[in-house]
Amino acid sequence: MRKIHVIGIGAGDPDQLTLQAVKALRGTDVFFVLDKGEVKADLTRLRRDMLDAHVPEGTYRVVEARDPERDRSAGGAAYSPAVGDWRSARADIYERLIAEELGEDGTGAFLVWGDPSLYDSTLAILEEVLERGTVAFAYDVVPGISSVSALVARHRTGLNRVARPVQITTGRRLAEGFPEGVDDVVVMLDAHQAFRQYAGEEGEDIDIYWGAYIGTPDEILVSGPLAEVAPRIERLRAEARERKGWIMDTYLLRRRSPGR
Repeated sequence: MRKIHVIGIGAGDPDQLTLQAVKALRGTDVFFVLDKGEVKADLTRLRRDMLDAHVPEGTYRVVEARDPERDRSAGGAAYSPAVGDWRSARADIYERLIAEELGEDGTGAFLVWGDPSLYDSTLAILEEVLERGTVAFAYDVVPGISSVSALVARHRTGLNRVARPVQITTGRRLAEGFPEGVDDVVVMLDAHQAFRQYAGEEGEDIDIYWGAYIGTPDEILVSGPLAEVAPRIERLRAEARERKGWIMDTYLLRRRSPGR
């Protein structure tokens, strides 16, 4: 039976690959890569650099397919259906790649940024493909160093404080309100910089630990009182997005007075 590895490859630094990930890479016949276009060509290049560094040449193939576009204008009640449509379009591609490019006894792999369990759709898409019943395969998951772990490591801080919870959420959810009963909040997928709405008087009691392109040569890090550094983050983020055409950033918001 076909076998699929879902391999977490870290936030961008090739040195963040785990020994388990390297072992899985070396046991793979075909790597499936979804091309996101010229703007994000460096993401594909980083994947290939990792393969060049850790897998003997001539022992594998790389098969690329164009990643389907997602309707990013959909909001409110239309958001979840738009994501569902995008996942199904991806499932069509995964199904075809596995059926046509991988032999019955072959091993394929999808390389996932960060960790496959955290705000990534690969596992759900593979389950959808299996439910269709058109192609059979088994799969396993190799955990990776997430952008969350890499962020706090680069800022030399922890995710939580003694006896206090930490919550990981999205910019869309943060825009709806600061989570109740939580003083340490990690925010991902924030295209609209939701932290800005807390940068007023309330921001004087909140520190932010922000990072973009974490683990890559383009890495940018900023930390400090939210009220003070929010304008700088906005400027750096805008400049980076203009320069590269895309941005991946994550941040931790931390109240200095727990329970306030």
